[in-house]
Amino acid sequence: MLRPQDTATRERKNLDGLWSFKLDSEAAGRDNRWYGAPLTEARDMAVPASFNDLVADASVRDYFGDIWYQRTIRVPRGWDGQRIVLHFESATHRATVWLDDHEVVSHEGGYTPFEADITHLVEAGQEMRITALVNNTLTFQSIPPGVIEKTPSGATQRYWHDFFNYAGLHRSVWLSATPQARIEDLTVTTTFSGTTGSIGWAADATDQDELDVAVVLRDAEGVEVATGSGVSGSLEVQDVHLWAPGDGYLYDLEVQLVDDAGQVLDSIHQNIGIRTVEVRGTQFLINGKPFYFKGFGMHEDHAVIGKAHNNAHVINDFELLNWIGANSLRTSHYPYSEDVLDYADKHGMVVIDETAAVGLNMGLGGGIVGSQGYTTFSLDTINDSTREVHAQAIRELIARDKNHPSVVLWSIANEPESHTEGAETYFRPLFEVTRQADPTRPVGFVNVGLAPHGTCRVSQFADVIMLNRYYGWYENTGDLAGAEIAWTAELQGWSSEGKPIVITEYGADTLSGNHSLTPQPWSEEYQVDYLDMNHRVFDACNAVVGEHVWNFADFATTSGIMRVDGNKKGIFTRDRRPKSAAFALRRRWNKEA
Repeated sequence: MLRPQDTATRERKNLDGLWSFKLDSEAAGRDNRWYGAPLTEARDMAVPASFNDLVADASVRDYFGDIWYQRTIRVPRGWDGQRIVLHFESATHRATVWLDDHEVVSHEGGYTPFEADITHLVEAGQEMRITALVNNTLTFQSIPPGVIEKTPSGATQRYWHDFFNYAGLHRSVWLSATPQARIEDLTVTTTFSGTTGSIGWAADATDQDELDVAVVLRDAEGVEVATGSGVSGSLEVQDVHLWAPGDGYLYDLEVQLVDDAGQVLDSIHQNIGIRTVEVRGTQFLINGKPFYFKGFGMHEDHAVIGKAHNNAHVINDFELLNWIGANSLRTSHYPYSEDVLDYADKHGMVVIDETAAVGLNMGLGGGIVGSQGYTTFSLDTINDSTREVHAQAIRELIARDKNHPSVVLWSIANEPESHTEGAETYFRPLFEVTRQADPTRPVGFVNVGLAPHGTCRVSQFADVIMLNRYYGWYENTGDLAGAEIAWTAELQGWSSEGKPIVITEYGADTLSGNHSLTPQPWSEEYQVDYLDMNHRVFDACNAVVGEHVWNFADFATTSGIMRVDGNKKGIFTRDRRPKSAAFALRRRWNKEA
């Protein structure tokens, strides 16, 4: 699947704006064919946006179940004879879509795109009604998981990820037109030797009988530097300008379908960053040079719009990343909008790309998400069906993001149970799925402190060890000296594995403006001292190749006594004001740049 794009042969129409919106707590809409007519008693809803915080109503904010979106559009008259596609960049966590009275597509998974060929159902110049039934309910067979529990006040949605379960149409919806004979997909690989770069391509085409595939590579100034032909092949690029951290140099690869007369029947464009990624011993290498990750786990999270993609917010966040000296980020804990990856490609920001597999651990609980009382892996909880959904989420993530040079590492889960036989059985085939889908990048998962070194049964499958640790916060709270001793001891154990280690989370909740003469938890001074302690531990371990502070900015969570107006581990507040720790990190990261 290719993203809708505007080219010499393709056109797209953005369907963002105000849609009709209606909650369906009785799940009556499908049986009553709400898609068959304009929604009654509907309200306006912005797309893209999470619906939860746009309405001043607690029952809407915490709603789970069926959610209806609808709007009418007109297919451009100039699209007559073209293949017409309806494309959703995401729908959280699943959706079924109708065109007028016809069901055209269903999709499971809240953060990857899906589309429907609607050519046979539309007529150019005519109006049509699009209805999307979105559902945000989480079960043990969804990624991420959850469960519906009965309480004295009624059913409630429980989930085990420590961020708010925002839902809806978070990203853009498109109508697009392509030729009937077309390029369907493109996979690109890159390498280099000396000053010569190499780009391998493999194109999938439809209705290409008696047509040829031609490729043209242009540099950032638009100068043609290489050409080729065939559904697959490779191009050599002399005097190559490599894509590198901090240097987001991109070539443009145009792939064409051409007839015998040389007429271009279809054309697509793909940004190409020529670079290599390799794990060698305890080193993580980009372009053959050791790379040290400096940055954050982040969230798509803003006031009012929730997880909606917003270009202004992306620019602002990347400006802050640049200001503080960060060179990387992790898409915790789900695939971000592909526009974020486009921006990372362009600006040389390195990305650890993560699936939405968070909360696969019934051992995590306490005061944050509550005591679960479930077994993580069992026939009745996370099981083979869950794994199939998880595997599909991995395949869709890689299919979408495989050509982004900024993506250097796949993370297939965050903080799952990983010390049991059930975990080993569950995850072994998922690592195989990932490597089959993309043999060019390393693969890992994020280990939690409940599976310290010597007990984890999943890290054996990983190319990179990724650790979330909170010594000095959840453990050794307030005792940074004791935390440093314990943290050093565990990290020495992990370093014996002979693999690179990225600290994917370390952080301390901090209330902006809270100060103390002696460092006390929740104060800005404690957050700075906490980070300093962690950095001493990292700097003493040669196997550590990265540090991602949790979190870039404060973010919304489910309500609870451990979360006062959300998670406050941000180095910036939710509205992007810096805490004292931001200046400390800026001094460290820019000094090491």
